[in-house]
Formats: sequence, C-alpha cells, structure tokens
Amino acid sequence: MFKQPKNWVSRRSPAQVITGYYIFAVLLSILLLSMPAAHKPGVEVSIFDTIFTAVSVVSDTGLSVLNVSETYSVFGYFIIMIALQFGGIGIMAMSTFFWLLIGRKIGLKERRLIMVDNNQFALSGLVHLVKEILQITLLTELVGAVIFGLRFLQYYPTWQEAFLQGLFASVSATTNAGMDITGQSLMPFKDDYFVQLVTIVLIIFGAIGFPVLLELKAFLSRNKLDLNQPFRFSLFAKITSLTYFGLLALGTILILLFESHHYFKGLTWHESFFYAFFQATTTRSAGLTTMDITHLTMPTLLLMCVYMFIGGSPNSVGGGIRTTTFALNMLFIYHFARGRRNYNVFKRELHPDDIMKSLAITMLAVVMCALSVIAISVSDQEHQLAAIILEVCSAFGTVGLSTGITPDLSIFAKCILMLLMFIGRIGLTSFLYIIGGKQAKAKFRYSMERVMTG
Repeated sequence: MFKQPKNWVSRRSPAQVITGYYIFAVLLSILLLSMPAAHKPGVEVSIFDTIFTAVSVVSDTGLSVLNVSETYSVFGYFIIMIALQFGGIGIMAMSTFFWLLIGRKIGLKERRLIMVDNNQFALSGLVHLVKEILQITLLTELVGAVIFGLRFLQYYPTWQEAFLQGLFASVSATTNAGMDITGQSLMPFKDDYFVQLVTIVLIIFGAIGFPVLLELKAFLSRNKLDLNQPFRFSLFAKITSLTYFGLLALGTILILLFESHHYFKGLTWHESFFYAFFQATTTRSAGLTTMDITHLTMPTLLLMCVYMFIGGSPNSVGGGIRTTTFALNMLFIYHFARGRRNYNVFKRELHPDDIMKSLAITMLAVVMCALSVIAISVSDQEHQLAAIILEVCSAFGTVGLSTGITPDLSIFAKCILMLLMFIGRIGLTSFLYIIGGKQAKAKFRYSMERVMTG
C-alpha cells in the first residue's frame, strides 16, 4: 500500500514527475493560502480565486483576480514569497536544498529530475549547480531587500513596513513574479529612478538565465594566474546575452517611437526613457509596471505581446518560448534563406536537434496561444481582442501584465489562463516530453518522397 506512490514515480518520465511536483506545490499553496491566518481580518476569498492565485504564484506569473495588498496578511505575504521561490528557483532546486539540510543523499533518480528541471544535458555537477543557483539567487534577493528597505524608509511610516515592502519587492523582481503589496505595482515609484534601476537589475538577474550568471561569476572570480588566459564563455551564454540585451534595446527604442506623440507627449526625455526602458524590461517576464498600460497605443501593446511570448532565457525564472529558441529560429531563417544547411554562429555549428526543437516549441506555442485567444474570445465576447491577446501572452510568458480584465473573465477563460501559466512555468520542452511519451527508435524506415511547400 505504501509503495504505490514510489512505484508510480518509477514508472513515470522525469518530466512527468516534475510536473507532478509542481502540481503538488500548487495544491500545498492552495491549502496554505486558504488558512484564515493568511487573510486580513474580515476578508473572505472564494476557493476558485485561491486556486487561481496559487497557480499564478507557483508559476511566478503575477496575474491576479484580487488585490494582494488588500486580501492577504503578513503571514500570507510570506506564504506567497516562499511559493515564489519554488516557482522561480525551481521545484527540484528547492527540494535539493532541503535534502541537503537533512543530510539526504542525492541519488541518480534525483539527479535526473534536477537535470530535466534545469534543462541540462548531463548528470555531472548538478548538485553543485543547484548550490550555486541557490546561493546567487538568495544573495541577490537579500541585497535587493536591504537596498529597497533602506530606500523605502522615506515612503513608509515605520521601518518594519519599509523592509517588508522591500523584501517582497526584491523577491518579486528577482523571481520575475510581477506581484506587489503596494496595490499599484511600481506606479508609486514612477519618479524614483533609483528604485526602478534596482528593480531592472533584479529582473535581468532573474531572467537572463542561471548559467549565464554562473559563467559571469566564474569570469569575475578568476585568480591572478588565470587572468593571463582568455576566458571562453559558452555558446549558450553568448546567444542568450546577445538576444536578451538586443531585444531590450530594441524594445526601448520602439516604445519611445510608438508613444512619443501619445503617452510620452509633454514628458521630459528622462521620464520617457525610463518609462520605455522599464516597460521593455518588465515585458520579458516580470510583470511589474510604472505606467498604466491601458493608455498605451496598439503598436506598443502588440510589441509587448511579442516580447511576453518570447519570454526569458532557458533555466531562468522566465516563461515563454525563451530567448534562445527565438534566436535559433532567426538563425534558421537566415541560413535557410541563403541556401545553407549548416547553422553557424560565433564560429560554432549548431546541432540540428536544437534547431528542430526550437521550431517545434515555437509552432506549439503559436498554436496553443492562438487557440486560447479564440476560446476566450468566444466565451468572453465583451472584452476587446487586444486585451485578450495580451492576457494570453502574459499568462504563457508568466509575466503578469494585464489591462485589468483578469477578475472579470469567466471561469472557463481563467482555467485557460491557469493552464497557460502552468505550462509556461514547467516549460514547453517538458510539456512536449509529457505529451510525447518515451522516445523509441524506429525499427524501419519508409522510402523518401518530396512534398511541395511555400
């Protein structure tokens, strides 16, 4: 009787087991957020709203059907912050942390789960990788909390409230959760460029990808003997960084152009720049905002949808198809248009399997988001199409930006958003492995025939 769960786990693929762990994290969050102590006095929350909030928190999305600051107590805030860690750092990384605390040996099965959850290719060095991820994430959050807390002393009457706000803001920004306990996101700090810059740095730390941060750490911590030797960054780090910061710069420029005669009309150059820069950063996966996006023009909203669809980098806190997937798609188109069948970048040749996987992930994401938009448009016809598209891309990219229609959506539409948030968190690669089952080698091959395309 007691061996059944273990037998169930042994019969499932690592991707399916990890999905089960995330479902368990959601159920546990529902249970904890349903406790009366998690709510402010006199506040009652429906079970469905609690479920939606739990999925949003564990997936680090931030879409909400209620005002967090008006609903949950300080105890509830800490439950949310702990759940954000499981969603941001990863369920297996957090599990490994607790296993190490109690002295449990990390076996082969656990290492396979860590490998899949962190999108790695080899079993070696996984425990060290998890330790490094935990250290750099928790240290970043701690430093951010202290900086925010000290800064918020001028905004809040007591140091307790200032540092509570600072801790929550740091965790939310680093995990790219997009949640806040101000009740207005970061709009109260729309003129405080220091708070915005710190938030931007924390968002980038969370979304750029843990492997990139670890390589940067190794580069900066070289000893004197290694300084004479050239440091080689991995191809992943080069592609990720170039794509991430390239999209960030392009997004800032385009938002400035699109809103120059609309939202930014009459503003100073630095006000316009920080609005655009922050919005280009937050649309990648964070969801925090310093402006009312309902007043933005249609081109800006569509650009935000594209950026949320792309999302953060692999092995980061972000969702979406991921930056490297987008980069590999662009490289494939470029080389295919030039008649090349070898895909080269930075004096390295890309593996054909990675190209195929990126195309499969993108096609699945497009179909999934398109069907979701159609389904919600049918069930909630009173809402504008642009608002629905933004809501869907926000859920899939685990961003959390919204035009404010989330609480007014039907239960059917909210269920679709919850599914998108969950898939966005576990990643489309894991989702493909779940629906595809175990790989099996073909015992024979058919004769080949060409098909007209294009």
